[in-house]
Amino acid sequence: MKKDDIINSYDKYILSTYSRLPVVFVKGKGMTLTDITGKKYLDFFPGWGVNNVGHCHPKVMAAVRDQIGKLIHIPNNFYHPNQVKLAKEIIRLSFPAKVFFCNSGTEACEAAIKFARAYGKGQRHEIITMGKSFHGRTMGSLAATGQTKYQEGFGPLLEGFKLVDFNDLGALKSAITDKTVAIMLELIQGEGGVNIAEPCYIQDIRKICDEKNILLIFDEVQTGIGRTGEMFCFKHYGVTPDLMTLAKALGGGLPIGALVVKESIAGIFKPGMHASTFGGSPLVCKAALGVFKAIHSDKMLKNARAMGVYGLEKLQQLKQKFNCIRSVRGLGLMFGIELTFPGKGIVDECLHNGLIINCTQDNVLRIMPALNVTKKQMNKALYILEKAIEKTTAEKATP
Repeated sequence: MKKDDIINSYDKYILSTYSRLPVVFVKGKGMTLTDITGKKYLDFFPGWGVNNVGHCHPKVMAAVRDQIGKLIHIPNNFYHPNQVKLAKEIIRLSFPAKVFFCNSGTEACEAAIKFARAYGKGQRHEIITMGKSFHGRTMGSLAATGQTKYQEGFGPLLEGFKLVDFNDLGALKSAITDKTVAIMLELIQGEGGVNIAEPCYIQDIRKICDEKNILLIFDEVQTGIGRTGEMFCFKHYGVTPDLMTLAKALGGGLPIGALVVKESIAGIFKPGMHASTFGGSPLVCKAALGVFKAIHSDKMLKNARAMGVYGLEKLQQLKQKFNCIRSVRGLGLMFGIELTFPGKGIVDECLHNGLIINCTQDNVLRIMPALNVTKKQMNKALYILEKAIEKTTAEKATP
Protein backbone atom coordinates (compact mmCIF):
# COMPACT_ATOMS: atom_id res chain seq x y z
CA MET A 1 0.00 0.00 0.00
CA LYS A 2 1.08 3.53 -0.73
CA LYS A 3 1.13 6.36 1.82
CA ASP A 4 -2.11 8.01 0.68
CA ASP A 5 -3.89 4.63 0.47
CA ILE A 6 -2.95 3.85 4.08
CA ILE A 7 -4.02 7.25 5.40
CA ASN A 8 -7.33 7.13 3.49
CA SER A 9 -7.95 3.58 4.71
CA TYR A 10 -7.51 4.74 8.32
CA ASP A 11 -10.25 7.31 7.72
CA LYS A 12 -12.49 4.59 6.30
CA TYR A 13 -11.85 1.66 8.67
CA ILE A 14 -10.38 2.97 11.96
CA LEU A 15 -12.30 4.84 14.66
CA SER A 16 -11.16 8.46 14.76
CA THR A 17 -9.96 8.57 18.38
CA TYR A 18 -6.56 10.11 17.56
CA SER A 19 -5.32 13.27 15.88
CA ARG A 20 -2.72 11.71 13.60
CA LEU A 21 0.22 13.33 11.83
CA PRO A 22 0.47 12.50 8.10
CA VAL A 23 3.46 10.14 8.37
CA VAL A 24 3.48 6.37 7.81
CA PHE A 25 6.31 4.63 9.64
CA VAL A 26 7.53 1.21 8.60
CA LYS A 27 10.82 0.70 10.46
CA GLY A 28 12.54 1.71 13.67
CA LYS A 29 16.04 1.18 15.01
CA GLY A 30 17.50 2.88 18.05
CA MET A 31 16.69 6.59 17.91
CA THR A 32 15.65 6.50 14.24
CA LEU A 33 12.27 5.93 12.59
CA THR A 34 11.94 5.44 8.83
CA ASP A 35 8.76 6.29 6.96
CA ILE A 36 7.26 4.59 3.93
CA THR A 37 9.12 6.94 1.55
CA GLY A 38 12.49 6.12 3.14
CA LYS A 39 12.82 9.42 5.01
CA LYS A 40 14.49 9.08 8.43
CA TYR A 41 13.43 10.87 11.60
CA LEU A 42 15.17 11.37 14.93
CA ASP A 43 12.63 10.20 17.52
CA PHE A 44 12.72 12.41 20.62
CA PHE A 45 9.28 11.35 21.79
CA PRO A 46 9.34 7.56 21.35
CA GLY A 47 5.79 6.37 21.84
CA TRP A 48 4.97 8.56 24.86
CA GLY A 49 8.02 7.05 26.55
CA VAL A 50 7.36 3.43 25.58
CA ASN A 51 10.67 2.98 23.78
CA ASN A 52 13.02 4.10 26.57
CA VAL A 53 15.71 1.76 25.25
CA GLY A 54 15.13 2.86 21.67
CA HIS A 55 13.30 1.09 18.87
CA CYS A 56 13.95 -2.65 18.49
CA HIS A 57 16.82 -2.87 20.96
CA PRO A 58 18.84 -6.05 20.24
CA LYS A 59 18.42 -7.42 23.78
CA VAL A 60 14.64 -6.94 23.68
CA MET A 61 14.43 -8.48 20.22
CA ALA A 62 16.58 -11.44 21.27
CA ALA A 63 14.31 -12.05 24.26
CA VAL A 64 11.18 -11.91 22.10
CA ARG A 65 12.63 -14.23 19.43
CA ASP A 66 13.69 -16.72 22.08
CA GLN A 67 10.25 -16.79 23.72
CA ILE A 68 7.88 -16.57 20.77
CA GLY A 69 8.81 -20.01 19.50
CA LYS A 70 8.26 -21.59 22.92
CA LEU A 71 5.13 -20.19 24.57
CA ILE A 72 3.24 -16.96 23.90
CA HIS A 73 0.31 -17.09 26.31
CA ILE A 74 -0.85 -19.11 29.26
CA PRO A 75 -3.71 -18.21 31.65
CA ASN A 76 -2.90 -16.89 35.07
CA ASN A 77 -4.30 -19.92 36.89
CA PHE A 78 -1.07 -21.67 35.85
CA TYR A 79 2.57 -20.80 36.51
CA HIS A 80 5.40 -19.79 34.19
CA PRO A 81 8.97 -18.72 35.07
CA ASN A 82 9.15 -15.37 33.24
CA GLN A 83 6.48 -13.70 35.36
CA VAL A 84 8.19 -14.45 38.66
CA LYS A 85 11.62 -13.52 37.23
CA LEU A 86 10.24 -10.14 36.17
CA ALA A 87 8.47 -9.55 39.49
CA LYS A 88 11.68 -10.33 41.38
CA GLU A 89 13.64 -7.87 39.21
CA ILE A 90 11.09 -5.08 39.73
CA ILE A 91 11.10 -5.68 43.48
CA ARG A 92 14.90 -5.86 43.62
CA LEU A 93 15.10 -2.44 42.00
CA SER A 94 12.26 -0.78 43.94
CA PHE A 95 11.12 -1.97 47.39
CA PRO A 96 9.89 -5.15 49.16
CA ALA A 97 6.59 -5.83 47.43
CA LYS A 98 4.36 -8.11 45.42
CA VAL A 99 3.38 -7.43 41.81
CA PHE A 100 0.17 -7.69 39.77
CA PHE A 101 0.64 -7.70 35.99
CA CYS A 102 -1.78 -6.23 33.46
CA ASN A 103 -1.55 -4.69 29.98
CA SER A 104 -1.31 -0.89 30.30
CA GLY A 105 -0.92 2.11 32.54
CA THR A 106 -4.63 2.75 32.85
CA GLU A 107 -5.17 -0.88 33.93
CA ALA A 108 -2.40 -0.55 36.52
CA CYS A 109 -4.11 2.57 37.88
CA GLU A 110 -7.48 0.79 37.91
CA ALA A 111 -5.88 -1.98 39.96
CA ALA A 112 -4.47 0.62 42.37
CA ILE A 113 -7.91 2.22 42.78
CA LYS A 114 -9.53 -1.16 43.47
CA PHE A 115 -6.77 -2.06 45.92
CA ALA A 116 -7.28 1.23 47.78
CA ARG A 117 -11.02 0.60 48.01
CA ALA A 118 -10.35 -2.89 49.35
CA TYR A 119 -7.87 -1.45 51.85
CA GLY A 120 -10.59 0.91 53.08
CA LYS A 121 -12.82 -2.07 53.93
CA GLY A 122 -16.01 -0.17 53.12
CA GLN A 123 -15.25 2.51 55.71
CA ARG A 124 -12.92 4.69 53.61
CA HIS A 125 -13.05 5.10 49.85
CA GLU A 126 -11.97 8.66 48.92
CA ILE A 127 -8.79 9.11 46.88
CA ILE A 128 -7.12 12.51 46.57
CA THR A 129 -5.57 13.25 43.17
CA MET A 130 -3.91 16.29 41.61
CA GLY A 131 -4.94 18.99 39.17
CA LYS A 132 -3.39 18.48 35.69
CA SER A 133 -2.76 14.82 36.49
CA PHE A 134 -3.29 12.03 33.98
CA HIS A 135 -3.94 8.44 35.06
CA GLY A 136 -5.61 6.90 32.01
CA ARG A 137 -8.75 6.60 29.91
CA THR A 138 -10.77 3.81 31.56
CA MET A 139 -13.59 4.95 33.81
CA GLY A 140 -11.81 4.68 37.17
CA SER A 141 -8.51 6.19 36.07
CA LEU A 142 -10.42 8.80 34.05
CA ALA A 143 -12.25 9.90 37.20
CA ALA A 144 -8.88 10.13 38.97
CA THR A 145 -7.45 12.31 36.19
CA GLY A 146 -7.32 16.02 36.97
CA GLN A 147 -8.11 17.34 33.48
CA THR A 148 -11.72 17.96 32.48
CA LYS A 149 -10.93 17.89 28.75
CA TYR A 150 -10.49 14.11 28.94
CA GLN A 151 -13.66 13.62 31.01
CA GLU A 152 -16.15 15.65 28.98
CA GLY A 153 -18.93 13.53 27.50
CA PHE A 154 -18.33 10.51 29.73
CA GLY A 155 -20.30 11.41 32.86
CA PRO A 156 -21.37 10.49 35.39
CA LEU A 157 -17.84 9.67 36.50
CA LEU A 158 -16.95 7.25 39.27
CA GLU A 159 -17.40 9.01 42.60
CA GLY A 160 -14.90 9.15 45.42
CA PHE A 161 -12.13 11.35 44.02
CA LYS A 162 -11.06 14.75 45.38
CA LEU A 163 -8.93 17.05 43.27
CA VAL A 164 -6.35 19.45 44.73
CA ASP A 165 -3.64 21.66 43.23
CA PHE A 166 -0.29 20.00 42.61
CA ASN A 167 2.54 21.01 44.98
CA ASP A 168 0.03 22.67 47.36
CA LEU A 169 0.35 20.94 50.74
CA GLY A 170 -2.22 23.17 52.41
CA ALA A 171 -4.88 22.25 49.85
CA LEU A 172 -4.02 18.57 50.29
CA LYS A 173 -4.34 18.72 54.07
CA SER A 174 -7.70 20.49 53.80
CA ALA A 175 -9.04 17.78 51.49
CA ILE A 176 -8.34 14.90 53.88
CA THR A 177 -11.36 13.52 55.75
CA ASP A 178 -12.10 10.37 57.74
CA LYS A 179 -13.13 8.84 54.39
CA THR A 180 -9.70 9.37 52.76
CA VAL A 181 -7.98 6.08 51.95
CA ALA A 182 -5.29 7.11 49.45
CA ILE A 183 -3.35 9.93 47.81
CA MET A 184 -2.46 9.27 44.18
CA LEU A 185 -0.05 11.37 42.14
CA GLU A 186 2.62 11.51 39.45
CA LEU A 187 6.02 12.73 40.62
CA ILE A 188 6.34 14.43 37.24
CA GLN A 189 3.12 15.26 35.45
CA GLY A 190 3.82 14.38 31.82
CA GLU A 191 0.48 15.15 30.18
CA GLY A 192 0.06 17.98 32.67
CA GLY A 193 3.02 19.88 31.22
CA VAL A 194 6.13 18.27 32.77
CA ASN A 195 5.37 19.67 36.23
CA ILE A 196 7.84 18.35 38.80
CA ALA A 197 6.87 17.60 42.42
CA GLU A 198 8.88 19.46 45.03
CA PRO A 199 10.92 17.14 47.31
CA CYS A 200 9.61 18.64 50.57
CA TYR A 201 6.03 18.28 49.27
CA ILE A 202 6.44 14.55 48.65
CA GLN A 203 8.24 14.02 51.96
CA ASP A 204 5.45 15.82 53.84
CA ILE A 205 2.81 13.74 52.06
CA ARG A 206 4.61 10.57 53.15
CA LYS A 207 4.52 11.75 56.78
CA ILE A 208 0.80 12.55 56.54
CA CYS A 209 0.06 9.13 55.04
CA ASP A 210 1.99 7.40 57.81
CA GLU A 211 0.21 9.38 60.52
CA LYS A 212 -3.28 8.81 59.14
CA ASN A 213 -2.92 5.29 57.68
CA ILE A 214 -3.48 6.60 54.14
CA LEU A 215 -2.02 4.80 51.13
CA LEU A 216 0.52 6.71 49.04
CA ILE A 217 0.23 5.77 45.36
CA PHE A 218 2.87 6.89 42.86
CA ASP A 219 1.88 6.71 39.19
CA GLU A 220 5.22 5.98 37.49
CA VAL A 221 3.72 4.89 34.20
CA GLN A 222 5.74 7.54 32.36
CA THR A 223 8.56 8.29 34.83
CA GLY A 224 9.45 4.67 35.57
CA ILE A 225 12.04 2.40 33.91
CA GLY A 226 14.89 4.90 33.83
CA ARG A 227 13.23 7.97 32.34
CA THR A 228 14.53 10.35 35.05
CA GLY A 229 18.02 8.85 35.39
CA GLU A 230 16.93 6.53 38.22
CA MET A 231 15.14 3.27 37.54
CA PHE A 232 12.12 4.74 39.34
CA CYS A 233 11.52 8.44 39.91
CA PHE A 234 10.71 8.01 43.61
CA LYS A 235 14.41 7.30 44.20
CA HIS A 236 15.07 11.04 43.73
CA TYR A 237 12.83 11.88 46.69
CA GLY A 238 13.97 9.50 49.40
CA VAL A 239 10.35 8.41 49.80
CA THR A 240 8.92 4.95 49.17
CA PRO A 241 5.27 4.60 48.10
CA ASP A 242 2.79 1.98 49.28
CA LEU A 243 1.68 1.33 45.70
CA MET A 244 3.37 2.10 42.38
CA THR A 245 1.97 1.77 38.87
CA LEU A 246 4.17 0.97 35.87
CA ALA A 247 3.67 0.46 32.14
CA LYS A 248 4.88 2.19 28.94
CA ALA A 249 8.65 1.48 28.83
CA LEU A 250 8.40 -1.73 30.84
CA GLY A 251 7.78 -3.95 27.80
CA GLY A 252 10.16 -2.31 25.32
CA GLY A 253 7.26 -1.82 22.90
CA LEU A 254 5.02 -4.72 23.93
CA PRO A 255 1.95 -4.02 26.09
CA ILE A 256 2.49 -4.63 29.80
CA GLY A 257 1.54 -2.82 32.99
CA ALA A 258 2.16 -3.56 36.65
CA LEU A 259 0.89 -2.65 40.08
CA VAL A 260 3.62 -2.93 42.72
CA VAL A 261 2.22 -3.26 46.26
CA LYS A 262 4.22 -2.94 49.48
CA GLU A 263 4.77 -6.41 50.90
CA SER A 264 3.24 -5.67 54.31
CA ILE A 265 -0.19 -4.86 52.82
CA ALA A 266 -0.18 -7.10 49.73
CA GLY A 267 -2.48 -9.62 51.40
CA ILE A 268 -5.44 -7.24 50.94
CA PHE A 269 -5.97 -8.70 47.46
CA LYS A 270 -7.28 -12.28 47.64
CA PRO A 271 -7.72 -14.79 44.77
CA GLY A 272 -10.61 -13.73 42.56
CA MET A 273 -10.63 -10.06 43.62
CA HIS A 274 -8.83 -8.83 40.50
CA ALA A 275 -7.56 -10.29 37.23
CA SER A 276 -6.26 -9.60 33.73
CA THR A 277 -6.57 -12.20 30.96
CA PHE A 278 -3.39 -11.24 29.13
CA GLY A 279 -1.54 -9.75 32.10
CA GLY A 280 2.04 -10.95 32.52
CA SER A 281 2.14 -13.38 29.60
CA PRO A 282 5.37 -15.32 28.97
CA LEU A 283 6.11 -13.19 25.89
CA VAL A 284 5.71 -9.71 27.39
CA CYS A 285 7.51 -10.68 30.60
CA LYS A 286 10.46 -11.97 28.59
CA ALA A 287 10.53 -8.70 26.63
CA ALA A 288 10.51 -6.71 29.89
CA LEU A 289 13.41 -8.76 31.21
CA GLY A 290 15.21 -7.82 28.00
CA VAL A 291 14.51 -4.15 28.75
CA PHE A 292 16.15 -4.38 32.18
CA LYS A 293 19.08 -6.27 30.69
CA ALA A 294 19.54 -3.55 28.05
CA ILE A 295 19.42 -0.74 30.63
CA HIS A 296 21.97 -2.42 32.88
CA SER A 297 24.40 -3.70 30.26
CA ASP A 298 24.42 -0.46 28.27
CA LYS A 299 24.71 1.69 31.43
CA MET A 300 21.69 3.70 30.32
CA LEU A 301 20.89 5.22 33.72
CA LYS A 302 24.32 6.82 33.88
CA ASN A 303 23.89 8.11 30.34
CA ALA A 304 20.38 9.42 31.10
CA ARG A 305 21.70 11.41 34.05
CA ALA A 306 24.60 12.86 32.07
CA MET A 307 22.58 13.67 28.97
CA GLY A 308 19.77 15.02 31.11
CA VAL A 309 22.10 17.61 32.61
CA TYR A 310 23.54 18.40 29.18
CA GLY A 311 20.14 18.70 27.53
CA LEU A 312 18.74 20.93 30.26
CA GLU A 313 21.74 23.27 29.99
CA LYS A 314 21.26 23.54 26.23
CA LEU A 315 17.54 24.20 26.62
CA GLN A 316 18.27 26.93 29.16
CA GLN A 317 20.53 28.52 26.55
CA LEU A 318 17.61 28.46 24.11
CA LYS A 319 15.47 30.18 26.74
CA GLN A 320 18.03 32.98 26.94
CA LYS A 321 17.87 33.36 23.15
CA PHE A 322 14.10 33.28 22.64
CA ASN A 323 11.64 35.45 24.54
CA CYS A 324 8.84 33.06 23.56
CA ILE A 325 10.22 30.44 25.98
CA ARG A 326 8.62 31.13 29.34
CA SER A 327 10.36 28.36 31.28
CA VAL A 328 12.30 25.12 30.90
CA ARG A 329 11.77 22.13 33.20
CA GLY A 330 13.28 18.69 33.34
CA LEU A 331 14.65 15.75 35.28
CA GLY A 332 16.78 13.13 33.60
CA LEU A 333 15.57 12.79 30.02
CA MET A 334 12.11 14.26 30.56
CA PHE A 335 12.01 17.88 29.40
CA GLY A 336 9.27 20.50 29.17
CA ILE A 337 9.61 23.83 27.33
CA GLU A 338 6.77 26.19 28.18
CA LEU A 339 6.01 28.72 25.44
CA THR A 340 4.11 31.98 25.36
CA PHE A 341 2.04 30.68 22.43
CA PRO A 342 0.68 27.31 21.18
CA GLY A 343 3.44 24.87 20.24
CA LYS A 344 1.80 22.94 17.40
CA GLY A 345 3.56 24.97 14.71
CA ILE A 346 6.97 24.17 16.18
CA VAL A 347 6.12 20.46 16.46
CA ASP A 348 5.03 20.43 12.80
CA GLU A 349 8.15 22.28 11.66
CA CYS A 350 10.37 19.86 13.59
CA LEU A 351 8.57 16.91 12.01
CA HIS A 352 9.06 18.41 8.56
CA ASN A 353 12.80 18.55 9.28
CA GLY A 354 13.08 15.02 10.63
CA LEU A 355 12.60 15.46 14.40
CA ILE A 356 9.73 14.01 16.42
CA ILE A 357 8.70 15.89 19.58
CA ASN A 358 5.37 16.46 21.33
CA CYS A 359 3.26 19.34 22.60
CA THR A 360 1.04 19.02 25.66
CA GLN A 361 -1.20 21.51 27.47
CA ASP A 362 -1.27 23.44 24.16
CA ASN A 363 1.97 25.35 24.87
CA VAL A 364 4.46 22.94 26.48
CA LEU A 365 6.89 21.18 24.17
CA ARG A 366 7.69 17.74 25.60
CA ILE A 367 10.97 16.04 24.76
CA MET A 368 11.80 12.50 25.93
CA PRO A 369 14.63 10.83 23.95
CA ALA A 370 15.64 7.24 24.58
CA LEU A 371 17.93 6.62 27.55
CA ASN A 372 20.86 5.76 25.28
CA VAL A 373 20.73 9.04 23.33
CA THR A 374 24.16 10.31 22.32
CA LYS A 375 25.50 13.87 22.53
CA LYS A 376 25.61 13.99 18.74
CA GLN A 377 21.93 13.06 18.51
CA MET A 378 21.05 15.56 21.24
CA ASN A 379 22.89 18.33 19.43
CA LYS A 380 21.21 17.52 16.12
CA ALA A 381 17.75 17.50 17.71
CA LEU A 382 18.32 20.76 19.52
CA TYR A 383 19.61 22.38 16.33
CA ILE A 384 16.43 21.37 14.48
CA LEU A 385 14.34 22.61 17.42
CA GLU A 386 16.19 25.94 17.52
CA LYS A 387 15.62 26.51 13.80
CA ALA A 388 11.95 25.59 14.17
CA ILE A 389 11.47 28.09 17.01
CA GLU A 390 13.36 30.71 15.00
CA LYS A 391 11.17 30.21 11.95
CA THR A 392 7.91 30.11 13.90
CA THR A 393 8.64 33.25 15.90
CA ALA A 394 9.70 35.09 12.73
CA GLU A 395 6.45 34.14 11.05
CA LYS A 396 4.47 35.34 14.06
CA ALA A 397 6.35 38.65 14.02
CA THR A 398 5.59 39.24 10.32
CA PRO A 399 2.61 41.60 9.89
